[in-house]
Amino acid sequence: MANVVVVGAQWGDEGKGKIVDWLSERADVIARFQGGHNAGHTLVIDGKVYKLNALPSGVVRGGKLSLIGNGVVLDPWHLVNEIASIREQGVEISPETLMIAENTPLILPIHGELDRAREEAASKGTKIGTTGRGIGPAYEDKVGRRSVRVADLADDATLEARVDRALQHHDPLRKGLGIEPVDRDALVVRLKSIAQDLLPYAAPVWKVLNDQRKAGKRILFEGAQGALLDIDFGTYPFVTSSNVIAGQAATGVGMGPGAIDYVLGIVKAYTTRVGEGPFPTELQDDDGQRLGERGREFGTVTGRQRRCGWFDAALVRQTCATSGVTGISLTKLDVLDGFDTLKICVGYELDGKQLDYLPTATDQQWRCKPIYEEMPGWSETTEGARSWADLPANAIKYVRRVEELIQCPVALLSTSPEREDTILVTDPFAD
Repeated sequence: MANVVVVGAQWGDEGKGKIVDWLSERADVIARFQGGHNAGHTLVIDGKVYKLNALPSGVVRGGKLSLIGNGVVLDPWHLVNEIASIREQGVEISPETLMIAENTPLILPIHGELDRAREEAASKGTKIGTTGRGIGPAYEDKVGRRSVRVADLADDATLEARVDRALQHHDPLRKGLGIEPVDRDALVVRLKSIAQDLLPYAAPVWKVLNDQRKAGKRILFEGAQGALLDIDFGTYPFVTSSNVIAGQAATGVGMGPGAIDYVLGIVKAYTTRVGEGPFPTELQDDDGQRLGERGREFGTVTGRQRRCGWFDAALVRQTCATSGVTGISLTKLDVLDGFDTLKICVGYELDGKQLDYLPTATDQQWRCKPIYEEMPGWSETTEGARSWADLPANAIKYVRRVEELIQCPVALLSTSPEREDTILVTDPFAD
Protein backbone atom coordinates (compact mmCIF):
# COMPACT_ATOMS: atom_id res chain seq x y z
CA MET A 1 0.00 0.00 0.00
CA ALA A 2 1.29 3.48 -0.89
CA ASN A 3 1.89 6.08 1.83
CA VAL A 4 1.58 9.72 0.78
CA VAL A 5 3.11 12.94 2.12
CA VAL A 6 1.27 16.21 1.42
CA VAL A 7 3.34 19.39 1.54
CA GLY A 8 2.68 22.98 0.53
CA ALA A 9 5.12 23.92 -2.23
CA GLN A 10 4.79 27.71 -1.94
CA TRP A 11 4.43 30.01 1.11
CA GLY A 12 1.47 28.12 2.59
CA ASP A 13 -2.27 28.70 2.09
CA GLU A 14 -2.18 26.53 -1.06
CA GLY A 15 -5.35 24.63 -0.25
CA LYS A 16 -3.84 21.67 1.60
CA GLY A 17 -6.93 21.22 3.78
CA LYS A 18 -9.23 20.39 0.88
CA ILE A 19 -6.70 18.09 -0.78
CA VAL A 20 -5.90 16.25 2.46
CA ASP A 21 -9.60 15.82 3.06
CA TRP A 22 -10.05 14.54 -0.51
CA LEU A 23 -7.19 12.07 -0.07
CA SER A 24 -8.25 11.03 3.43
CA GLU A 25 -11.18 9.15 1.93
CA ARG A 26 -8.58 6.82 0.42
CA ALA A 27 -6.37 6.69 3.54
CA ASP A 28 -6.71 4.72 6.76
CA VAL A 29 -4.48 6.94 8.90
CA ILE A 30 -3.79 10.70 8.76
CA ALA A 31 -0.69 11.90 10.62
CA ARG A 32 0.30 15.53 11.24
CA PHE A 33 4.12 15.78 11.29
CA GLN A 34 5.16 19.42 11.97
CA GLY A 35 4.04 22.95 12.78
CA GLY A 36 1.59 24.21 15.35
CA HIS A 37 -1.78 25.92 15.50
CA ASN A 38 -0.41 28.76 13.38
CA ALA A 39 -1.51 26.69 10.40
CA GLY A 40 -5.08 27.06 9.21
CA HIS A 41 -6.89 24.44 7.14
CA THR A 42 -10.38 25.18 5.83
CA LEU A 43 -12.53 22.25 4.68
CA VAL A 44 -15.86 22.57 2.89
CA ILE A 45 -17.91 19.36 3.06
CA ASP A 46 -21.49 19.23 1.86
CA GLY A 47 -21.69 22.99 2.29
CA LYS A 48 -20.46 22.87 5.90
CA VAL A 49 -17.23 24.74 6.67
CA TYR A 50 -14.69 23.31 9.13
CA LYS A 51 -11.72 25.43 10.25
CA LEU A 52 -8.86 23.47 11.76
CA ASN A 53 -5.58 24.63 13.27
CA ALA A 54 -4.09 21.91 15.46
CA LEU A 55 -6.18 18.90 14.48
CA PRO A 56 -5.27 16.76 11.46
CA SER A 57 -7.67 17.34 8.58
CA GLY A 58 -8.75 13.71 8.67
CA VAL A 59 -10.73 14.14 11.90
CA VAL A 60 -13.82 15.24 9.98
CA ARG A 61 -13.93 11.88 8.18
CA GLY A 62 -15.47 8.97 10.08
CA GLY A 63 -13.59 5.69 10.38
CA LYS A 64 -10.12 7.28 10.17
CA LEU A 65 -7.33 7.33 12.72
CA SER A 66 -5.82 10.81 13.19
CA LEU A 67 -2.41 11.26 14.76
CA ILE A 68 -0.41 14.27 15.99
CA GLY A 69 3.30 13.49 15.74
CA ASN A 70 6.31 14.55 17.77
CA GLY A 71 7.34 17.06 15.10
CA VAL A 72 4.37 19.23 16.07
CA VAL A 73 4.39 21.75 18.92
CA LEU A 74 1.03 21.63 20.66
CA ASP A 75 -0.96 24.22 22.60
CA PRO A 76 -3.06 21.95 24.85
CA TRP A 77 -5.64 24.62 25.70
CA HIS A 78 -6.17 25.47 22.05
CA LEU A 79 -6.47 21.79 21.16
CA VAL A 80 -9.11 21.12 23.82
CA ASN A 81 -11.12 24.12 22.63
CA GLU A 82 -10.76 23.06 19.00
CA ILE A 83 -11.96 19.54 19.79
CA ALA A 84 -15.01 21.00 21.56
CA SER A 85 -15.72 23.29 18.61
CA ILE A 86 -15.51 20.50 16.05
CA ARG A 87 -17.67 18.26 18.21
CA GLU A 88 -20.33 20.97 18.20
CA GLN A 89 -20.39 20.59 14.41
CA GLY A 90 -21.30 16.94 14.81
CA VAL A 91 -17.83 15.37 14.43
CA GLU A 92 -17.00 12.54 16.83
CA ILE A 93 -13.51 12.76 18.37
CA SER A 94 -12.25 10.26 20.95
CA PRO A 95 -8.97 8.62 22.05
CA GLU A 96 -9.83 5.84 19.60
CA THR A 97 -9.87 8.24 16.64
CA LEU A 98 -7.25 10.81 17.76
CA MET A 99 -3.84 10.09 19.28
CA ILE A 100 -1.06 12.47 20.30
CA ALA A 101 2.59 11.46 20.48
CA GLU A 102 3.79 11.26 24.06
CA ASN A 103 6.99 13.11 23.11
CA THR A 104 5.18 16.09 21.58
CA PRO A 105 6.43 19.41 23.06
CA LEU A 106 3.80 21.73 24.51
CA ILE A 107 3.26 25.39 23.73
CA LEU A 108 2.88 27.19 27.06
CA PRO A 109 1.34 30.63 27.67
CA ILE A 110 4.86 31.98 28.22
CA HIS A 111 5.75 31.08 24.63
CA GLY A 112 2.99 33.22 23.15
CA GLU A 113 3.86 36.12 25.45
CA LEU A 114 7.51 35.96 24.41
CA ASP A 115 6.60 35.63 20.72
CA ARG A 116 4.42 38.74 20.77
CA ALA A 117 6.86 40.79 22.87
CA ARG A 118 9.71 40.08 20.47
CA GLU A 119 7.65 41.02 17.43
CA GLU A 120 6.51 44.26 19.05
CA ALA A 121 10.08 45.12 19.97
CA ALA A 122 11.40 44.45 16.46
CA SER A 123 12.09 47.47 14.30
CA LYS A 124 10.47 47.95 10.91
CA GLY A 125 12.11 45.69 8.37
CA THR A 126 13.12 43.10 10.96
CA LYS A 127 9.65 41.85 11.89
CA ILE A 128 9.12 38.23 10.90
CA GLY A 129 5.33 38.38 10.56
CA THR A 130 4.76 35.73 13.24
CA THR A 131 1.21 34.84 14.26
CA GLY A 132 2.22 35.43 17.89
CA ARG A 133 1.01 32.01 18.99
CA GLY A 134 4.28 30.89 20.53
CA ILE A 135 5.36 28.43 17.85
CA GLY A 136 8.94 29.70 17.53
CA PRO A 137 9.71 29.93 21.26
CA ALA A 138 8.24 26.43 21.76
CA TYR A 139 10.57 24.99 19.13
CA GLU A 140 13.47 26.88 20.72
CA ASP A 141 12.72 25.18 24.03
CA LYS A 142 12.57 21.80 22.30
CA VAL A 143 16.03 22.26 20.80
CA GLY A 144 17.26 23.75 24.10
CA ARG A 145 16.08 20.59 25.93
CA ARG A 146 13.78 22.46 28.27
CA SER A 147 10.35 21.58 26.82
CA VAL A 148 7.40 20.32 28.77
CA ARG A 149 6.19 17.33 26.76
CA VAL A 150 2.88 15.49 26.77
CA ALA A 151 4.30 12.57 28.77
CA ASP A 152 5.50 14.96 31.51
CA LEU A 153 1.90 15.77 32.43
CA ALA A 154 1.49 12.28 33.90
CA ASP A 155 3.88 12.84 36.79
CA ASP A 156 3.71 15.90 39.06
CA ALA A 157 7.37 15.81 40.11
CA THR A 158 8.60 15.55 36.53
CA LEU A 159 6.24 18.29 35.42
CA GLU A 160 7.40 20.73 38.08
CA ALA A 161 11.06 20.00 37.33
CA ARG A 162 10.44 20.67 33.61
CA VAL A 163 8.70 23.96 34.38
CA ASP A 164 11.53 25.06 36.66
CA ARG A 165 14.11 24.31 33.97
CA ALA A 166 12.13 26.28 31.39
CA LEU A 167 11.76 29.29 33.69
CA GLN A 168 15.51 29.44 34.32
CA HIS A 169 15.70 30.43 30.68
CA HIS A 170 12.51 32.44 30.27
CA ASP A 171 12.56 34.73 33.31
CA PRO A 172 15.80 36.51 32.31
CA LEU A 173 14.46 36.91 28.76
CA ARG A 174 11.22 38.38 30.03
CA LYS A 175 13.07 40.82 32.25
CA GLY A 176 15.05 42.08 29.27
CA LEU A 177 11.83 42.61 27.31
CA GLY A 178 10.05 44.31 30.19
CA ILE A 179 7.63 41.42 30.83
CA GLU A 180 6.56 40.48 34.35
CA PRO A 181 8.16 37.31 35.79
CA VAL A 182 6.20 34.09 35.28
CA ASP A 183 3.87 33.04 38.07
CA ARG A 184 5.40 29.60 38.39
CA ASP A 185 2.78 28.09 40.69
CA ALA A 186 -0.12 29.34 38.56
CA LEU A 187 1.47 27.82 35.45
CA VAL A 188 1.91 24.47 37.16
CA VAL A 189 -1.73 24.52 38.30
CA ARG A 190 -2.90 25.24 34.74
CA LEU A 191 -0.82 22.37 33.36
CA LYS A 192 -2.05 19.91 35.98
CA SER A 193 -5.61 20.96 35.21
CA ILE A 194 -5.29 20.48 31.43
CA ALA A 195 -3.52 17.14 31.90
CA GLN A 196 -6.79 15.30 32.54
CA ASP A 197 -8.13 16.48 29.17
CA LEU A 198 -4.96 15.77 27.18
CA LEU A 199 -3.52 12.53 28.60
CA PRO A 200 -6.34 10.24 27.38
CA TYR A 201 -5.12 10.97 23.83
CA ALA A 202 -1.42 10.31 24.58
CA ALA A 203 0.09 7.32 22.80
CA PRO A 204 3.39 6.00 21.39
CA VAL A 205 2.54 7.31 17.93
CA TRP A 206 5.77 5.97 16.42
CA LYS A 207 4.70 2.44 17.41
CA VAL A 208 1.11 2.91 16.31
CA LEU A 209 2.22 4.08 12.87
CA ASN A 210 4.76 1.33 12.38
CA ASP A 211 2.16 -1.26 13.38
CA GLN A 212 -0.33 0.30 10.97
CA ARG A 213 2.23 0.17 8.18
CA LYS A 214 3.00 -3.50 8.84
CA ALA A 215 -0.74 -4.18 8.69
CA GLY A 216 -0.83 -2.71 5.18
CA LYS A 217 -2.76 0.45 6.10
CA ARG A 218 -2.55 3.53 3.90
CA ILE A 219 -0.96 6.47 5.72
CA LEU A 220 -1.38 10.11 4.76
CA PHE A 221 1.25 12.46 6.21
CA GLU A 222 -0.05 16.01 6.57
CA GLY A 223 2.24 19.03 6.73
CA ALA A 224 1.51 22.64 7.63
CA GLN A 225 2.66 25.94 6.09
CA GLY A 226 4.67 25.70 2.86
CA ALA A 227 8.17 24.71 1.76
CA LEU A 228 9.19 28.34 1.23
CA LEU A 229 8.67 28.81 4.98
CA ASP A 230 11.00 25.91 5.83
CA ILE A 231 13.54 26.85 8.51
CA ASP A 232 16.43 25.68 6.26
CA PHE A 233 15.18 26.09 2.69
CA GLY A 234 12.69 28.96 3.02
CA THR A 235 13.20 32.70 2.65
CA TYR A 236 15.09 32.93 5.96
CA PRO A 237 14.59 34.62 8.40
CA PHE A 238 10.99 35.19 7.23
CA VAL A 239 10.15 31.54 7.83
CA THR A 240 8.47 29.24 10.34
CA SER A 241 10.41 27.46 13.08
CA SER A 242 10.31 23.89 11.77
CA ASN A 243 11.25 21.90 8.72
CA VAL A 244 8.30 21.90 6.34
CA ILE A 245 9.76 19.90 3.44
CA ALA A 246 8.70 16.29 2.92
CA GLY A 247 11.79 14.78 4.53
CA GLN A 248 10.43 15.96 7.89
CA ALA A 249 7.42 13.65 7.56
CA ALA A 250 9.37 10.59 8.67
CA THR A 251 11.22 12.33 11.52
CA GLY A 252 8.08 14.13 12.70
CA VAL A 253 6.19 10.91 13.45
CA GLY A 254 8.93 8.37 14.18
CA MET A 255 9.18 6.39 10.95
CA GLY A 256 11.99 5.65 8.53
CA PRO A 257 12.28 7.37 5.13
CA GLY A 258 11.26 4.13 3.45
CA ALA A 259 7.72 4.70 4.75
CA ILE A 260 7.21 7.46 2.17
CA ASP A 261 6.06 6.28 -1.26
CA TYR A 262 4.67 9.44 -2.85
CA VAL A 263 5.10 13.18 -2.21
CA LEU A 264 2.24 15.41 -3.33
CA GLY A 265 3.08 19.12 -3.52
CA ILE A 266 0.15 21.53 -3.24
CA VAL A 267 0.51 24.57 -5.50
CA LYS A 268 -1.80 27.48 -6.30
CA ALA A 269 -2.19 28.49 -9.95
CA TYR A 270 -0.78 31.85 -8.84
CA THR A 271 1.31 32.85 -5.80
CA THR A 272 0.42 34.30 -2.40
CA ARG A 273 2.22 35.13 0.80
CA VAL A 274 1.12 36.27 4.27
CA GLY A 275 3.42 38.42 6.38
CA GLU A 276 6.86 39.81 5.71
CA GLY A 277 9.66 38.70 3.41
CA PRO A 278 10.81 38.68 -0.23
CA PHE A 279 8.19 37.95 -2.91
CA PRO A 280 9.60 38.41 -6.44
CA THR A 281 6.31 38.16 -8.36
CA GLU A 282 4.19 40.25 -5.98
CA LEU A 283 1.69 42.50 -7.76
CA GLN A 284 0.79 45.91 -6.36
CA ASP A 285 -1.64 46.71 -9.16
CA ASP A 286 -5.18 45.94 -10.29
CA ASP A 287 -4.21 42.39 -11.28
CA GLY A 288 -2.92 41.71 -7.75
CA GLN A 289 -6.07 43.13 -6.22
CA ARG A 290 -8.21 41.07 -8.60
CA LEU A 291 -6.39 37.85 -7.65
CA GLY A 292 -6.91 38.64 -3.96
CA GLU A 293 -10.60 39.39 -4.34
CA ARG A 294 -11.39 36.41 -6.58
CA GLY A 295 -9.31 34.05 -4.45
CA ARG A 296 -10.68 35.40 -1.14
CA GLU A 297 -7.11 35.75 0.00
CA PHE A 298 -7.29 36.27 3.73
CA GLY A 299 -5.31 34.14 6.22
CA THR A 300 -7.36 31.45 7.96
CA VAL A 301 -5.51 32.03 11.25
CA THR A 302 -4.67 35.74 11.22
CA GLY A 303 -7.32 37.20 8.92
CA ARG A 304 -4.54 39.23 7.30
CA GLN A 305 -4.83 39.95 3.60
CA ARG A 306 -2.47 37.80 1.58
CA ARG A 307 -0.04 39.36 -0.85
CA CYS A 308 -0.74 38.12 -4.39
CA GLY A 309 1.36 37.66 -7.51
CA TRP A 310 1.82 35.70 -10.71
CA PHE A 311 2.79 32.03 -10.64
CA ASP A 312 6.50 31.60 -9.87
CA ALA A 313 7.63 28.46 -11.71
CA ALA A 314 11.27 28.95 -10.69
CA LEU A 315 10.35 28.82 -7.00
CA VAL A 316 8.03 25.83 -7.36
CA ARG A 317 10.67 23.96 -9.36
CA GLN A 318 13.01 24.63 -6.45
CA THR A 319 10.58 23.37 -3.77
CA CYS A 320 9.73 20.31 -5.84
CA ALA A 321 13.44 19.47 -5.74
CA THR A 322 13.96 20.06 -2.00
CA SER A 323 10.85 18.01 -1.11
CA GLY A 324 11.30 15.32 -3.74
CA VAL A 325 7.80 16.02 -5.07
CA THR A 326 6.38 13.18 -7.17
CA GLY A 327 3.37 15.11 -8.48
CA ILE A 328 1.56 18.35 -7.74
CA SER A 329 -1.99 19.30 -6.97
CA LEU A 330 -2.71 22.57 -8.77
CA THR A 331 -5.39 24.52 -6.89
CA LYS A 332 -7.51 27.62 -7.53
CA LEU A 333 -7.26 27.45 -11.31
CA ASP A 334 -10.70 29.07 -11.44
CA VAL A 335 -9.32 32.29 -9.89
CA LEU A 336 -7.53 32.94 -13.21
CA ASP A 337 -10.80 32.91 -15.20
CA GLY A 338 -11.32 36.10 -17.18
CA PHE A 339 -7.72 37.34 -17.39
CA ASP A 340 -6.80 38.32 -20.95
CA THR A 341 -3.12 37.62 -20.34
CA LEU A 342 -1.36 35.54 -17.72
CA LYS A 343 2.28 35.71 -16.69
CA ILE A 344 4.55 32.96 -15.36
CA CYS A 345 7.91 33.68 -13.75
CA VAL A 346 10.56 31.45 -15.37
CA GLY A 347 13.62 32.87 -13.61
CA TYR A 348 15.18 36.02 -12.18
CA GLU A 349 17.45 38.87 -13.13
CA LEU A 350 19.95 39.76 -10.42
CA ASP A 351 22.62 42.40 -10.94
CA GLY A 352 22.61 41.84 -14.68
CA LYS A 353 22.73 38.04 -14.48
CA GLN A 354 19.96 35.51 -15.08
CA LEU A 355 19.19 32.87 -12.45
CA ASP A 356 16.87 29.86 -12.62
CA TYR A 357 16.56 29.64 -8.83
CA LEU A 358 16.08 32.00 -5.87
CA PRO A 359 19.43 32.63 -4.16
CA THR A 360 19.92 32.03 -0.44
CA ALA A 361 21.12 35.48 0.64
CA THR A 362 18.22 37.65 1.84
CA ASP A 363 19.53 40.86 0.26
CA GLN A 364 19.78 39.09 -3.11
CA GLN A 365 16.26 37.69 -2.78
CA TRP A 366 14.91 41.21 -2.33
CA ARG A 367 16.76 42.39 -5.45
CA CYS A 368 15.67 39.54 -7.73
CA LYS A 369 13.46 40.75 -10.58
CA PRO A 370 11.15 38.19 -12.19
CA ILE A 371 11.62 37.16 -15.81
CA TYR A 372 8.14 36.57 -17.21
CA GLU A 373 6.69 34.46 -19.95
CA GLU A 374 3.24 35.55 -21.13
CA MET A 375 0.38 33.25 -22.04
CA PRO A 376 -3.15 33.96 -23.31
CA GLY A 377 -5.88 33.73 -20.69
CA TRP A 378 -9.44 32.46 -21.13
CA SER A 379 -12.88 34.00 -20.86
CA GLU A 380 -14.73 30.75 -20.09
CA THR A 381 -15.26 29.51 -16.53
CA THR A 382 -13.28 26.64 -15.01
CA GLU A 383 -15.06 26.78 -11.66
CA GLY A 384 -16.46 23.37 -10.72
CA ALA A 385 -14.75 21.54 -13.60
CA ARG A 386 -14.37 17.83 -12.90
CA SER A 387 -12.74 16.59 -16.10
CA TRP A 388 -10.26 17.84 -18.71
CA ALA A 389 -13.17 18.09 -21.16
CA ASP A 390 -14.68 20.81 -18.94
CA LEU A 391 -11.62 23.05 -19.26
CA PRO A 392 -11.02 25.73 -21.91
CA ALA A 393 -8.17 25.01 -24.30
CA ASN A 394 -6.07 27.89 -22.95
CA ALA A 395 -6.50 26.66 -19.39
CA ILE A 396 -5.16 23.27 -20.42
CA LYS A 397 -2.22 24.95 -22.18
CA TYR A 398 -1.50 26.91 -18.98
CA VAL A 399 -1.48 23.73 -16.87
CA ARG A 400 0.76 21.92 -19.36
CA ARG A 401 3.22 24.83 -19.42
CA VAL A 402 3.34 24.86 -15.62
CA GLU A 403 4.23 21.15 -15.69
CA GLU A 404 7.05 21.79 -18.17
CA LEU A 405 8.51 24.69 -16.21
CA ILE A 406 8.45 23.08 -12.77
CA GLN A 407 9.57 19.71 -14.20
CA CYS A 408 6.87 17.86 -12.32
CA PRO A 409 3.50 16.45 -13.47
CA VAL A 410 0.07 17.54 -12.27
CA ALA A 411 -1.57 14.71 -10.32
CA LEU A 412 -4.72 16.58 -9.25
CA LEU A 413 -6.41 19.76 -10.39
CA SER A 414 -8.72 21.69 -8.05
CA THR A 415 -11.31 24.08 -9.47
CA SER A 416 -13.24 25.23 -6.36
CA PRO A 417 -13.23 24.84 -2.56
CA GLU A 418 -15.68 21.92 -2.86
CA ARG A 419 -13.87 18.59 -2.53
CA GLU A 420 -15.78 17.04 -5.44
CA ASP A 421 -14.55 19.72 -7.84
CA THR A 422 -11.27 17.91 -8.39
CA ILE A 423 -9.80 16.41 -11.55
CA LEU A 424 -7.81 13.27 -10.78
CA VAL A 425 -4.92 12.61 -13.16
CA THR A 426 -2.83 10.26 -11.01
CA ASP A 427 -3.98 8.65 -7.77
CA PRO A 428 -1.14 9.15 -5.25
CA PHE A 429 -2.36 6.08 -3.35
CA ALA A 430 -2.18 3.81 -6.39
CA ASP A 431 -0.04 0.75 -5.68
